[in-house]
Amino acid sequence: MMMEKKPVIAIVGGGQLGLMIAREAHDLGADVAVLDPSPDAPAFAAADRHVVGAYDDIDALERLCEGSDVVTYEFENVPGEVLRHIDGKYNIKQGIAPLYDSQDRLREKANARIHGLRTPDFIPVPALDFMTPEDGTEAFHGNPEFPVPMTARDAASLDGKERRSQLKQAVKSLGMPCVLKTRTLGYDGHGQAVIREDSDIEEAADLLKVPCILEKFVDFDYEASVVMVSDGKKTIHFPIGMNIHTDGILDLSIVPAPGLSDNLVENGTGARIAGACEAFMKSCGYKGILAIELFIKGDDFYFNEMAPRPHNSGHYTIEGCSTNQYRELCRFLLGKPLEEPRLLAPTVMKNILGQDLDAAKAIVAESLEGAGPGVSVSDPDDVDNAFCGQAGPGVFVHLYGKSQSRPKRKMGHITFTPMTLGEFDRQWAGRFV
Repeated sequence: MMMEKKPVIAIVGGGQLGLMIAREAHDLGADVAVLDPSPDAPAFAAADRHVVGAYDDIDALERLCEGSDVVTYEFENVPGEVLRHIDGKYNIKQGIAPLYDSQDRLREKANARIHGLRTPDFIPVPALDFMTPEDGTEAFHGNPEFPVPMTARDAASLDGKERRSQLKQAVKSLGMPCVLKTRTLGYDGHGQAVIREDSDIEEAADLLKVPCILEKFVDFDYEASVVMVSDGKKTIHFPIGMNIHTDGILDLSIVPAPGLSDNLVENGTGARIAGACEAFMKSCGYKGILAIELFIKGDDFYFNEMAPRPHNSGHYTIEGCSTNQYRELCRFLLGKPLEEPRLLAPTVMKNILGQDLDAAKAIVAESLEGAGPGVSVSDPDDVDNAFCGQAGPGVFVHLYGKSQSRPKRKMGHITFTPMTLGEFDRQWAGRFV
């Protein structure tokens, strides 16, 4: 009797997101192929087939996609123009439009406004001109054609004096405080500078070696994430979480976000925010998974950025919800009906960076001590960098299996549920540096 061939999901990117996609794909009866430039990429440990190659290597992409039923990506900086070469030839079910739109902050912000989401005021810099509106005001309201942004080649040709002059004009137009960001390739706080006073311009102007965007600073209460999955007919969203950052990198996700739910059920404000994000996704024609980061200020909210892939702030869904972001992405990819997620209990997700790894291993070691025959743990050094399991009541540790640890590198995460932020601060925060 012939066995039915398993569907194959090809993943461009082999980091921890790919690892968790692969696990859920296997649970749903699919095989996984993974492409990554690193020979010890975390997702390779769970892949049925893998290809070591650069993201812009067309031959490597072809080898990844051959024999696949559907292709996805877990890394937003995969060159969109490269994926165009395989789009149509292979089934990139999510499409490349959300990837393309998210790869340039100027395009991303303009797209958000066009499709109904409020953003902070922003302006491209360096620009070919900084004209003043006819009414004499200098505030810029988001038209990406005013002023005209410089090309990467023109930006690279500016000297230090010209960069400072450009930034001074942009800051004068927008007002302080504001945030300067590179338009492409920025992540985890890289490629950003906050400008609160004139003296900050000198150092920040160095970013203008590449095209940037200057944004009006929003005095927000907190940042939140909305993670959605859509099959084009139905859109689901996961409970909205509050994100707490340290040095520009996500440290904690607190679910539910304060003020957006009552007794774990989304309230009117939460529903309005989620509804606006779902309407944006529908208006753009996006399918698959999309995470939107928002600034929350009272009852107001502002679009910050988006990612068309599983999101770090959504790790909590694995143990905190009735279904998780990776599983629902796989359901979409495999043509299965989406399931509405439900928050099971208050949840805190702690990101484990290189400097937190020893503490995380100690938590695992303590839970394994005396665990029975065949388990011998006397020291955190006995715990491998690759671990996925429960380390005590309501404590779920995920170490990604990265071979090299360094400060600020994402090495894993721990989900605590049921857990509130206050309880985490009293019981667990002191374990981490």
